[in-house]
Amino acid sequence: MSPIKDMKLAYLALNEMNVFTAGDTIAGTLTFTLTEDTKVKSLSVKAKGRAHVHWTDGTGDRRRSHTANRIYFKAKHTIVEKKSDDTVLSKGDYCHKFSLQIPQGDFPPSFKGFHGKVVYTLEAKLSRSLRIPSFVQEELRFIPKSFLNIGQCPVSGSVEKGKVKMFATVDKKVCCPGDTLSVVAKISNSSSKKMKPKFSVMQRITYRAHASTNHSYQTYSKWVGETIESKSEETVSCKLTVPADAIYTINNCDIIIVEYFVKAYLDISFAIDPEVLLPVIVYPPAYASHKYDEAMGPHPAGPAGASYSDFPPPAFSTGPYPVPVGPGAPFQPGPYPAGAVGAPGYSNFPPPGPYPAPTAPVAYGYPAPIQPAPTTSGFSNQWPQQVPPYGYPPAAFQPQAPTAPPQPQLQEGENPPNYASLFPPST
Repeated sequence: MSPIKDMKLAYLALNEMNVFTAGDTIAGTLTFTLTEDTKVKSLSVKAKGRAHVHWTDGTGDRRRSHTANRIYFKAKHTIVEKKSDDTVLSKGDYCHKFSLQIPQGDFPPSFKGFHGKVVYTLEAKLSRSLRIPSFVQEELRFIPKSFLNIGQCPVSGSVEKGKVKMFATVDKKVCCPGDTLSVVAKISNSSSKKMKPKFSVMQRITYRAHASTNHSYQTYSKWVGETIESKSEETVSCKLTVPADAIYTINNCDIIIVEYFVKAYLDISFAIDPEVLLPVIVYPPAYASHKYDEAMGPHPAGPAGASYSDFPPPAFSTGPYPVPVGPGAPFQPGPYPAGAVGAPGYSNFPPPGPYPAPTAPVAYGYPAPIQPAPTTSGFSNQWPQQVPPYGYPPAAFQPQAPTAPPQPQLQEGENPPNYASLFPPST
């Protein structure tokens, strides 16, 4: 009969969800009771993370087994070191404190599926010579930090087969269990057949072992729309709910992959159904409530809300700014109000107007423009009254009718002078 009784392992929770991530410290106590003096070979507490897949296929002589394992980390806290001679522990109650740190790394979240699992465990083991070791184990819930590195944005896709086109959009890329997704599809049916739009949330799990793969599929939250007649166009929208017990997305494990899609397709009789798969990511609720850009660093300024860029917002405000005053004022990136004093510029000309009319010829450092004199031709004797640049008013002038040169008065019977008498040749 074993002298080791009531062996228990307890650890401190770091948050309300009781989850751990890379870099966290696991602290707790190991308690047990010895009913008699006992020789102990070693006593330790170990934290470990690993992934495992296994399945079989085929029948009879062709039946094969596929297995793969991945060890992500091992962290150990030794209470009694292993020595050549066993250590004797006296009869009584024992309580040992321990502290372990999970190493840094991009490890997948906890997962249990039909053909595999990703598990993180905390295990205490007491070994004795020529005896079966006594151990106790607690399972840890683990969430990777990489959940924070993906931006929130809509997802869209399109498909075209023959005379049928569909463009579908889901309102967000990241969601958590229990969330509602809004889906909109624009459908153009130029064919002669009727069809029905159908939508659903689909889960796909892929298990890999060396060169072999195994897939499992599950469909949630189905929705069927009204029939779309031939030679018509329709816009269809619906709401799809992610299951409250949905497992989290796994995209950082090479032997287990968990994916989610919003599937939109057109059900056409006696034809291949056009479909669009829109990928979405299922996060833990506590992580999905955070701003995803915060994973890249604190950014106090910048626009709030969803962004269509995966880059974080700028760490400085983009304006507007007050106009700097004085010669020693620091440089501020624009915009600036027009004509601001001290505002930096790349031109000696003032910014575009409108401006009030100048009160002096040198109001802006150069004389006011001069209007050209009126023409005496018969086509036009007045310049068009357009608004001149920089807000100057047009010069005021009165148009004058053209006047003929004075003609000499001739007496009765007198001939007009000839050209040679008026303009004698030069000698």
